[in-house]
Amino acid sequence: MITHPSFTVEPWSLRETELNLDVLAQSESVFALSNGHIGWRGNLDEGEPHGLPGAYLNGVHERHPLPYAEGGFGYPESGQTMINVTDGKIIRLLVDDHPCDLRYGQVLAHERSLDFRSGILSRTARWVSPDGRTVRISSQRLVSFTQRAVAAIVYEVEPLDGPTTVAVQSELVANEQLPRVEGDPRVAAATESPLVAEESFAQDTRLRLVHRTGVSGLRVAAAADHLVEGPESTRWTAQCEPDVSRLTVTADLVPGRPLRLVKFVAYGWSGERSLPAVHDQVDGAVAAAISTGWDGLVAAQRDYLDRFWAGADVEVEGDAQIQQAVRFALFHVLQAAARGENRAIPAKGLTGTGYDGHCFWDTESYVLPVLTFTVPDTVPSPLRWRHRTLPAARERARQLGLAGAVFPWRTVDGAECSAYWPAGTAAFHINADIAMAAVRYVAMTGDEEFERHEGLDLLVETARLWRSLGHHDAQGVFHIDGVTGPDEYSAIARDNLYTNLMARQNLRAAADVVTRHRERAEELGVDDEEAAGWRDAAARMAMPYNESLGVHEQSAGFTHFQRWDFDATPPENYPLMLHYPYFDLYRKQVIKQADVVLAMLECPYAFTDQEKERNFAYYEALTVRDSSLSAACQAVLAAQTGHLRLAYAYLGEAALMDLDDLEHNTRDGLHIASLAGTWIALVAGFGGLQRHLKDGRADLLGFAPRLPEALSRVAFTVAVHGRRLNVDIDQTRARYRLVDGDPLQVLHHGEPMTVTADEPVDRPLPPAPVLPEPQQPRGRRPAGRPSPEAAWTEPQD
Repeated sequence: MITHPSFTVEPWSLRETELNLDVLAQSESVFALSNGHIGWRGNLDEGEPHGLPGAYLNGVHERHPLPYAEGGFGYPESGQTMINVTDGKIIRLLVDDHPCDLRYGQVLAHERSLDFRSGILSRTARWVSPDGRTVRISSQRLVSFTQRAVAAIVYEVEPLDGPTTVAVQSELVANEQLPRVEGDPRVAAATESPLVAEESFAQDTRLRLVHRTGVSGLRVAAAADHLVEGPESTRWTAQCEPDVSRLTVTADLVPGRPLRLVKFVAYGWSGERSLPAVHDQVDGAVAAAISTGWDGLVAAQRDYLDRFWAGADVEVEGDAQIQQAVRFALFHVLQAAARGENRAIPAKGLTGTGYDGHCFWDTESYVLPVLTFTVPDTVPSPLRWRHRTLPAARERARQLGLAGAVFPWRTVDGAECSAYWPAGTAAFHINADIAMAAVRYVAMTGDEEFERHEGLDLLVETARLWRSLGHHDAQGVFHIDGVTGPDEYSAIARDNLYTNLMARQNLRAAADVVTRHRERAEELGVDDEEAAGWRDAAARMAMPYNESLGVHEQSAGFTHFQRWDFDATPPENYPLMLHYPYFDLYRKQVIKQADVVLAMLECPYAFTDQEKERNFAYYEALTVRDSSLSAACQAVLAAQTGHLRLAYAYLGEAALMDLDDLEHNTRDGLHIASLAGTWIALVAGFGGLQRHLKDGRADLLGFAPRLPEALSRVAFTVAVHGRRLNVDIDQTRARYRLVDGDPLQVLHHGEPMTVTADEPVDRPLPPAPVLPEPQQPRGRRPAGRPSPEAAWTEPQD
């Protein structure tokens, strides 16, 4: 979308300079506001026109049946879909009885801007009504990071060409009419009028609605209060119906005397609390917001984001689009997680209903690494949510005849929702992804209290799963059969390399943690014999390898499959899963997304540099990137193996996944993992960030920075062991500076050095190796980045 002429390239904001209905739904996603608890899509204030209206609360969903043509033991019985809750952002406008709908009359000007430093979505418009009245409309909107339950809007209207009568209708609307859901009537039934009215209220300037979902039984409340500023003629009335609570403000306006409305909205929900309790909760939150006031909310938002950017910003010189994109990405990753507070991070965040609002493994493998190194205090929350779902995961394991816990492939509340078991239940690697996210967090923060409780529980139960899922053969080698790795074009494989390596790390980490916390381990019934069994399985883990080719196999026998005929596959037949049967994909050498490449990123010390080079080249020729999760991983390994120009192209694909709508589904919400992958590509790719073991346990950070010729500078800050380390890279050297904290030992291209807060340390960059450029499948090479030095548009505060 930033290639659309109405979007500008700016370092600290996303700006749309005119209204374009052809990308309205996409713009609603990129302009979405969230704090991890509340999500508001970037819909126009007046409610219409819209692409996909949306107001979401993290965890609020409805259930629907998952019928099967042929039933099977262990199939999930219910699906879950995130629903549109009460919409509190609607402020309708009538100008001399004409509804303000920008499809009618004439739009003289329209601009929207999302400021990444203030967290505010601003809008200005000049509109001529069908009978010729011209008005100026302006609004500002925020979802608060500091008052978790609160969102607020300032809406102002002013006539420009003479006296005008206006009516402003501020609403809370439940069961908002949505575009028809295509393809799955079960989901359509679950999302069409999912809220059952329990209470409606409207008095003076205060509004409230309370509803309950019909099947999942969740109670949802929304309340609003207003400050009204206008001429003496200003009047207002309040009214309510079961699904609508409305404040109508009328005024006779003249140029220079606008009507200004400040709207404070609060949300709450619960599956257990009573109606009076939830009702009082949102009333209290609105009262607190009114007390703080709009200016107070804005100041607190700016202060929160100042602290965030001080530790998370990535500076990029040489490519203005990438600079904008990485800040856009970091802002939305923060929005997805900041105040989730023991809830999941959905794959789309709270920006749209894509993937039904489900959480997948990419939370732990893509999003949490970024948060761990930038805002580590946000990481325990989604991990505690996983821990809270352990009872359901243990029950799922028992249902499958396994020990320990089996976490769901896709879910909202912890129950498995995948109706296709080869790509769902069989993708057991999610258990190791969760376990290793907990290990990473503890290693980078030293949070032993978390390790002793939630971390130990997660590691023990996942280790038990691997020990029961796998088996030793007659030679003592440990195999894990019948699983699906990250590549969803291969399923039910033997010894998927990524799964085996992640399971190995999981087993070793579990054995280590029970040694450190013996009393807690005993509470879970772990003894020395069980821990020794984990170590033995890890030590004897199968690692499929093709000796003649000199490459690791994605799974046992994979390199002996017939290769997909890429030359006979026309460009319009991608993604392949929409044009070819899965059984054909499963038996061919064709890869949807990084698998062995991801294994080399997550488990780098299982491979020599030469093995990484050969593996990367082999699997590059087979990977079609029909998943948004792939480009970032390929960027990192391309950079690590010296293919800097290719890494730069993959960085662009990850960074612009939503801004350029590369997969043509940004209308359904943003790809939060791909956004996180922008940071991963820059920091782990061009910054060469890796974790190294020190003294057998504590993590030592290493960097192996190199920049592509198009970038003149990349600088970032990482949080490590309670300190902040700034790394500033140009074409010839890297400068390491400790922002705060005690001296820190790190590695630069394998060379140990100590960085202090007193003086930065400079190190030269070794040249990249010269290697043959790896080939991609026909027609699947990543688009090259444009020439550098695109001009900035001057930022506006």
